[in-house]
Amino acid sequence: MTDISKLGEFGLIRHLTQDIKPQNKSTLKGVGDDCAVLSYPDSQVLVTTDMLMEGVHFNLTYIDLKHLGYKSAMVNISDIFAMNGTPRQMIVSIALSKRFTVEDMEQFYAGLRMACDKWGVDIVGGDTTSSYTGLAISITCIGEAQADQVVYRNGAHDTDLICVSGDLGAAYMGLQLLEREKTVYYQQLEDLQKKINQAKAEGNEAQLKMLNSQRAALNDFQPDFAGKEYLLQRQLKPEARGDIIQRLREANIHPTAMMDISDGLSSELHHICNQSGVGCRIYEKNLPIDYQTAVMAEELNLNVTTCALNGGEDYELLFTVPIGDHEKIEQLDDIKLIGHITRPELGLMLISRDNQEFDLRAQGWNPLK
Repeated sequence: MTDISKLGEFGLIRHLTQDIKPQNKSTLKGVGDDCAVLSYPDSQVLVTTDMLMEGVHFNLTYIDLKHLGYKSAMVNISDIFAMNGTPRQMIVSIALSKRFTVEDMEQFYAGLRMACDKWGVDIVGGDTTSSYTGLAISITCIGEAQADQVVYRNGAHDTDLICVSGDLGAAYMGLQLLEREKTVYYQQLEDLQKKINQAKAEGNEAQLKMLNSQRAALNDFQPDFAGKEYLLQRQLKPEARGDIIQRLREANIHPTAMMDISDGLSSELHHICNQSGVGCRIYEKNLPIDYQTAVMAEELNLNVTTCALNGGEDYELLFTVPIGDHEKIEQLDDIKLIGHITRPELGLMLISRDNQEFDLRAQGWNPLK
């Protein structure tokens, strides 16, 4: 393993980016100067940024650095698609501690570049510095859209249809699965350590030898993920839904409001309704939920509807369209009509399977709590 200090800040950046070639005409100058130089003469520029902190947004017990790089890029690319734009460039800044090596950063950049290559995004710059509190990642993604094509959160109108892509709750269930297996591992480790301490206190060398052997074997601990692979993929390797944006364009459907589902469907619906000055009705029976999500929720004794509404990190698209597009929407794969926009005085409501009305509360992820 190569100590990062041997390369230094600029040496590390050069090592990780030296073979990056721009793919977009709007990228006039990428990595290697004081600033990237971009040109967008005929379109609106979209800019989004996300900061991901170790221990808050990710846990390296769960996710390897290659998947972390992929996910870090995708969550930003998703924001550009959520504005009906096309992602073009990305700026990557990292703060890291001495426990990371050059090879670690190569893995992170391999995942980052895999995500960028999928959507034709150029990495054009960034910054690298040291950290005393774990890994911190800050990514800015830049995109473009024609002025009349940008979709905001504030454009929903009474009678508009509410749609979501894909399915909901799977990423949250993937996180719960990872948490469960981590708990199993650390419980076994804790139990063994207690027995080791007792054997030491009793001077039982034979018992101590056996217990130390069992502890060493825990290094090969295999979590039980059988039949839950889809849930892990949704949590560790989310996909930005640029394919849905393309389908909407091909069908000549222009959403009136749109967001990506990062914090949870309930929270995102509140954002759209609050900024648009409207209410909504969504129907529990229409929420798209994968079979593995339902099975995992049952195993953990969780309400699957609550998970679908509030889980977050699905990175699916939530959008509204005029009621006149109903037939077009029904013909598109992987898009589900879940409700409709109403007048503001009617509030935000969830209609249960037995047709009871409940206030839809914003209970999604809040990083500041």
